[in-house]
Amino acid sequence: MENLLTWDLKLFFYINGRWNNSFLDFLLPWMREPYFWAPLYLYLAVFVIYNFKWRGFFWIAFFIITFALTDQASMFIKDAVGRLRPCRDPLLAQYVRVLVYYCPQSGSFTSSHAANHFGLAMFSFLTLRPHVGKWALLFFLWAGVIAYSQVYVGVHYPLDVLGGAVLGMIMGTLSGGFFQRRIRLELEQTT
Repeated sequence: MENLLTWDLKLFFYINGRWNNSFLDFLLPWMREPYFWAPLYLYLAVFVIYNFKWRGFFWIAFFIITFALTDQASMFIKDAVGRLRPCRDPLLAQYVRVLVYYCPQSGSFTSSHAANHFGLAMFSFLTLRPHVGKWALLFFLWAGVIAYSQVYVGVHYPLDVLGGAVLGMIMGTLSGGFFQRRIRLELEQTT
């Protein structure tokens, strides 16, 4: 375990302190903000309602449920584990580049951003892949960039976002699997 935490800390300092540039310093703090990613999710809501009519409303409900489940599970784990964020650790904080205007008080493991976005990515992948094909993989790229930005801006360790990603994908698989078995998106037939 000690080796894993040492690796986690080293990788954190590479991402946060060495692998940076002015463009990423500008972009990645924005990537973690709701007003940056909310338009994508709004577009998906419009897309499913337009293409799948009443089933689209069920998709939106499950999308929201997936978000709520991943968020609550992540908060439960944060409270149980109690890991300090790098920007809150009194031994490390002076060495951390914090690129956001605040460092949250909540625990670090697991990253709720990673859990939420990977949960939504997995749910969207499972439910929309039959209709968008290989483009569905972009959901994971989107979630990955948001998770990476959490480490880059100094509010999470790499293991925090990895744990959040795994948690999110488990929850997204459960909700997406249930949705596919019970409801499933199908194009409305016009006659």
